[in-house]
Order: sequence, then C-alpha cells, then structure tokens
Amino acid sequence: MTSGKVRPRRSTAPVVAVTGAATGVGRLLARRLAAGGRVRKVVAIDGSRGDAPGVLWRVADVRDPLLFSRLADVDVLVHTDVDGSPDTDPRERRTYNVRGAQTVVTACAAARVRHVVLVTSAMVYGAAPDNPVPLPEDAPPRAEADFGIVGDYLEMEETAAQAARIHPGLAVTVVRPAALAGPGVDTVVTRHFEAPRLLAVKGCAPRWQFCHIEDLAAALEQVAVGALAAGPSAAPGRPAPGRPPAVVAVGCDGWLEMAEVEEITGRRRLELPAAVTFGTAQRLHRLGLTPAPATDLHYVAYPWVVDCATLRSAGWKPAYDNASALRALLEESAGRRALAGRRLGGREATMATAAGATVAVIGAAAAVRRARRRRR
Repeated sequence: MTSGKVRPRRSTAPVVAVTGAATGVGRLLARRLAAGGRVRKVVAIDGSRGDAPGVLWRVADVRDPLLFSRLADVDVLVHTDVDGSPDTDPRERRTYNVRGAQTVVTACAAARVRHVVLVTSAMVYGAAPDNPVPLPEDAPPRAEADFGIVGDYLEMEETAAQAARIHPGLAVTVVRPAALAGPGVDTVVTRHFEAPRLLAVKGCAPRWQFCHIEDLAAALEQVAVGALAAGPSAAPGRPAPGRPPAVVAVGCDGWLEMAEVEEITGRRRLELPAAVTFGTAQRLHRLGLTPAPATDLHYVAYPWVVDCATLRSAGWKPAYDNASALRALLEESAGRRALAGRRLGGREATMATAAGATVAVIGAAAAVRRARRRRR
C-alpha cells in the first residue's frame, strides 16, 4: 500500500554561481538572478561578501586551486571577476585575469559544472578602418596580443578554446560586450570621454557602440539560464544541437556617428594623422607617461561595432540605446579629466580643460623631450 503522499519533484531550475558578485556587473547579475525566479539557487563568489540579497555567499579567490570545492552543487558559472582598470600594473592584471579564467575553467571541470560563461570584450575582434559595420559574431579575432587589456581577453579566450577540447563535457560560452558604460565602469574607452577633445584619425569615420552594464547583466542571465540556440558563432568545435553557443556578442542596437557623439558630449573632435596619433602615443607609453599601449587608441579611432544576432534571435533586447548609454557614461565620468588614458588631478586637470587638446598634445611632446634629456 502507498501512503497516498506524492513526493515533491525536485526543481529542474539550475544553480548558478557568479564570480565577482560583490561589485559591478557581477553584483547586478547576482541580484537579478536572485529576484528573477529562474534559478534554484544563486552562489555568489568573491574575495569579500557583497550586499546582494537572497544569495549564498562563498568567499573565495578565483585563483585559488581549491575553488572547485566551492562548486559542488553548481550547474552554471558566470565569471565576471575581471580587472579592466587602466591603472593596474599590466603584468599584475594579466596574471590575475588569465590565471583566474584558467582556475575557474579547471575548477568547473573538476566539480562537473555543466556550463561556464566567460566575460571578455568585443575588443578581441580588433578595431580597424576596414572593419565591416557591424561585425558578425563569428568574425575571427584580429586584435593584437600586446600587454594591454585586449591581450588579457585574448588569453582568456584561448583558455575557453582549450577547455572545449580538453573537457568535452563542459560547455563554455564567451560573452563579448561592446564598450561598457554605467556606474563603476573605468576603462580606456570611458577615459577617452574625460578628455577636453575627442580624438579622431584623419580620413577615418569612427562608429560608436556601447553596452550598459545593466543590459550586460540581462544578457548574461539569458546566456546562463535562457534557451540560446547554437548558431554560426558556435565555432570552435561546432557544439552539438542543444549546447550553448561558444560566442555571444552584446551591445546596443546600431551605432552612433561621430557627429552624433559630438552633439551628445558637447565636445569637438581633434583630427590628427594616424602616424602622429599612434606614434606619439606609443612613445609616451614607452616612457611610462600613459597607462595604455598605442594599440588601445585604435578602439577610440576605428569602428568595432558588433551584431548581437544570437541574443536578438532569442528575444533579448537592450534597455539602453547608444545615446542613453553614452549619457550614462558621461554622468559617471563627470568632473574627471584624462589625457591619453591617464587620469589627471587638481592643477593638471584645470590646465588641460583650459588649454584644450591642442596644447595638451604640445605639452605631451615637450614631456617626451624632457624625458629624453633626463635619460641622456
């Protein structure tokens, strides 16, 4: 005989872990998942506890080889714990970002996590004057692997490609957002809009596409728990039907022309020949006067607009358009001043604002000459 009682069926909703859950897009994603009702549990992983409610906190360093012990019941892990600050020492940043991605993938394979989502950037496609607008998601990465942040992203994506071969039971999706905007975002691109003028290369028409971090969090939720078909962007390895896609691009619909950016920002462009622009930037970087290599300037001079076909086909739609995302970027950076990616303070900022970009370029050249004399 039976008691007549029906044992409740265990929920088929996944348990999702989020690294970097205390700040930035990781915090937004953890809060979104906890409130959305689409997951069974949210595991929040960071070096310290954050304020996201309704989640299970597991304090851990993403580079810790014992990370796998914190993932015993996890189905999907979204890795957002990436250092993209222009002020971090490049070698320290590279070690943190690449080792973190490697440890996360290895730990997930050991803990039998089904799906890993790595957040990199659409910068890996490379910014070039001959880029199609927009770039398809399955376009090959053409960015230069240097010591800038783009080199970090490329190595992280190599980790994802290796995981697809080494751990066939583990699905890995790389999410590539366009230029990020929103609270707490500080990148070489956002600092471009802290300068008194907008840099432009003569003979090239840049196009601007942004991705607000709230839209990125919504996209990551869709990738982690939504139904995304494996489309043409699913190389390498062409996953079997039903497996998540290997690459997903995220950004606002369309793009802004330079004239529209000037109107929104209230700043005029400063056009210089490509040789002068990148040659001077590279010399300043070698002298330690600017934080980013000259190749990072490509991303404010040349187009790298992406087509978000996979998310669009799944019904995802960004809440922000490019104009509102740019306004959010300007609101976040209000009161700050930067030149060539280096943030200025106090007297430097006042001088830069008053003198304008032309004098700033002359001043940069003078600084190079003084530095050379000191070295002699």
